[in-house]
Amino acid sequence: MHVAIANGPLTIATTVAPITSIAANIAAGTPTVIKGIVPEGTNSHTYEPPPSVAATLEDADIIFINGLSLEEPTKEMAQANARAGSVICELATAILPEDQWIYDFSFPKDGGKPNPHIWTNPQLAGDMAALIRDSLVAADPAHATEYESNYEAFALKIDALDQAIAEATSTIAEDQRQLLTYHDAYAYFARTYGWKVIGAIQPSSFEEPTPKEIADLIDQVKSTGVSAIFGSEVFPSSVLSQIGKETGVRYVDVLRDDDLLGAPGDEDHSWLGLMRFDYVTMIEALGGDASLLKALDTSDVGTDSAEYPQ
Repeated sequence: MHVAIANGPLTIATTVAPITSIAANIAAGTPTVIKGIVPEGTNSHTYEPPPSVAATLEDADIIFINGLSLEEPTKEMAQANARAGSVICELATAILPEDQWIYDFSFPKDGGKPNPHIWTNPQLAGDMAALIRDSLVAADPAHATEYESNYEAFALKIDALDQAIAEATSTIAEDQRQLLTYHDAYAYFARTYGWKVIGAIQPSSFEEPTPKEIADLIDQVKSTGVSAIFGSEVFPSSVLSQIGKETGVRYVDVLRDDDLLGAPGDEDHSWLGLMRFDYVTMIEALGGDASLLKALDTSDVGTDSAEYPQ
């Protein structure tokens, strides 16, 4: 665990925006400085940090990354540039036992990289928040009370989100709780909340699927009778649009997996706001009632003063 910091505010580096947002909630109201690395709207799987990021990593007391092989170039830069005494914390790798890793459409086991998107599962995001709290308390005991109270408030919001998703899911016909998405970001969510991911368009190579794969997906959509398929705001897909047209199924192309809503400082620019948006979108498109989710208070527990690169 990280040694206590004697002088000056704790400095944190984070990778994707959902992790930055979670850390900002835990650190709200403290002098802790949080700097994100991966620009929003960027493909975090292929992001190559520019040389300027090395200075951010060198200055950080703790570097929070997702892990599960999501940010390997950033991890390598962190290992090369982190100063003595700093800590690189791979959140997902630390909290998720290997026997719970998911390999699937875009992340086949023979590729060696599990699906890394655990933050789209609120329960697992809560585990990430707890690990961030523990790391900050150990590194900066002078502000332990603030970190702990922020976590307690944040955990209540996660619990409310968790319950609202479960309730809204129950309003969807069981045969409609199926996801065909472009980016394969919802496997851990689906496992916990009783959904089924029936396919993902984006292969592990991040190239377009073959004509045969597209034809197979068209047949699959027709056979399942699912009423909507989902694209990504970050990864526009002519393939999904084609599948929607050929099957007569509604194509919804606004999901976001790690690109927060709006701009830094906006009310919904948060992990909580992102989760509400994605699951309201899914549930309503599949015929469910998302009113409980819509009514959630997704405001941060305090002012988010983190730096989010755009």
